[in-house]
Amino acid sequence: MMIEQFRHRRFSASSPLANALVLVVGALVIGVSIVLGVVAFVALALAALIMGTVIAARVWWLNRKLGRAHNRQARQGQRHAAGGDVIEGEFRVVARDTESDPDS
Repeated sequence: MMIEQFRHRRFSASSPLANALVLVVGALVIGVSIVLGVVAFVALALAALIMGTVIAARVWWLNRKLGRAHNRQARQGQRHAAGGDVIEGEFRVVARDTESDPDS
């Protein structure tokens, strides 16, 4: 019976005024649902945009801070090398003299 009502688009109310009221209320409910859905979508999109901006700003800030620290370390390393405090190089043992002891 309900399928028949939907198929022929008839309502259970017998008066035309009740049918019009059902149509108006139904349209209002659908309209309000659409508006609330759009508002919720915009709010969630805005929240995601703000969170993305905050995360991007934080990553940028950390990269800048780490870059400054790296540059500072590089400058200190250059100062140590120029001052003669650190000697860098490679070595290779050519031969070991096991018979003689240099300490004796």
